[in-house]
Amino acid sequence: MRNDITRRDALALGLSAATFAASGVAAHAQSAIKAADVPAPKLPIEKGATLRMLRPVRFVQADEDVFRANATKFTKDTGVEVKVDFVGWEDINQQTAVTANSGAGPDIIIGFRDAPHIYVDKLIELSDVAEYLGKRYGGWLFLASKFGKRAKSNDWIGLPFGASGGPLIYRKSVLQQIGFDRVPEDHAGVLDVCRKLQKAGKPAGFALGNAVGDGNGFAEWLLWSHGAALLDVDGNLTINSKETIAALKYLKELYPTFIAGTPSWNDVSNNRAYSSQEIALTANGVSLYFSLKNDPATKPIADDSEHQFLPKGLAPSPPMSGLTLNAMVFKHSPYPNAAKAFLQFMLEKEQYEPWLNANSGYWAQPLAAYDDAAVWSGDPKVKIFKDTMRNEYWTGYKGPISTATGAVGADYVLVQMFASVATDAATPEAAAAEAERRAKRYFRR
Repeated sequence: MRNDITRRDALALGLSAATFAASGVAAHAQSAIKAADVPAPKLPIEKGATLRMLRPVRFVQADEDVFRANATKFTKDTGVEVKVDFVGWEDINQQTAVTANSGAGPDIIIGFRDAPHIYVDKLIELSDVAEYLGKRYGGWLFLASKFGKRAKSNDWIGLPFGASGGPLIYRKSVLQQIGFDRVPEDHAGVLDVCRKLQKAGKPAGFALGNAVGDGNGFAEWLLWSHGAALLDVDGNLTINSKETIAALKYLKELYPTFIAGTPSWNDVSNNRAYSSQEIALTANGVSLYFSLKNDPATKPIADDSEHQFLPKGLAPSPPMSGLTLNAMVFKHSPYPNAAKAFLQFMLEKEQYEPWLNANSGYWAQPLAAYDDAAVWSGDPKVKIFKDTMRNEYWTGYKGPISTATGAVGADYVLVQMFASVATDAATPEAAAAEAERRAKRYFRR
């Protein structure tokens, strides 16, 4: 059976030719996804069921197009009407909080990372669906299990749909002009590159604003690459440490090399700065590369761009996580079986592989079998995103994910700690102490 989207399939789904082309997947490619023959959970759909879902807005148009088409297929197969609303990245946390606290609203929300851990008491367990999918598709990858399961248990409270990686993206020609073929792995080397880029008039730029993906990702890299962490393995707060202060002092040197304005950046700011050639180095998901590649006016920038894992610094492996899409079903839903059946349907290969291929790897797979999706054998500049969910860093690293770690992330405690030092609002020591004070509020609850 063909599970990739052919050009005819794409047009039948209502996708534009440009959207289809953006997937970078050959029309003749055959699916290589293997699915084990295991019994699915029995989920008798409630009579008269309808579903409403919220999820973050797409960065790659095909993400939304194929997702909506798959939802329409579910309605056709089951008779269950599904309304999917796409909301802004900065809004999804607020709308999830309102839904959880009011006990009304969407049946399903696909939030970010540890959102199910914040509202665990408001959610139904998803272990039956998760265990079935894991057995059928070669097992869940590291980050999927980490974010999907309640800490210190095998109870699934979320169903991860994928994760967006944020490696470096840089202009090869500009780095070569300043004497580098790639960004060095050590902190001193990164600083040297950024100073020389600034001098060449093509500076770096990394988000220090309240950006769900880019801001948190940069703050976490600063921490983890210096051997610092929010928690130790037992869940004790370790943010106010000599390693954190070293990271803050390093940013104090690094920040003056950045393009102006990064403390106010959101998740689209660095895309715009890179696309307009104001900066030559940042970190981003694959959406930036594909937006450049698929516009004739900016294709030369894409051709001159390369991806690289975030520098290790003092870490044993690239200190990166993944901005994970994590689906949760609320207890207030009158149709829990329909909701679980819908999520299972969307993660089956007939639906999931076309979505994965069409979004060009922006959301890398949570299940091992999808390693063989056609998208990963296309453009070689995309392959770096394939193993995003194998990264062994997570929100709250090195401790257990909990309501408190989720709240620390949602409140941008780490981002604001770094931004305060970069902008001279606090000393490194004062900023680390303030971050500890803010974090303690959540861990006491």
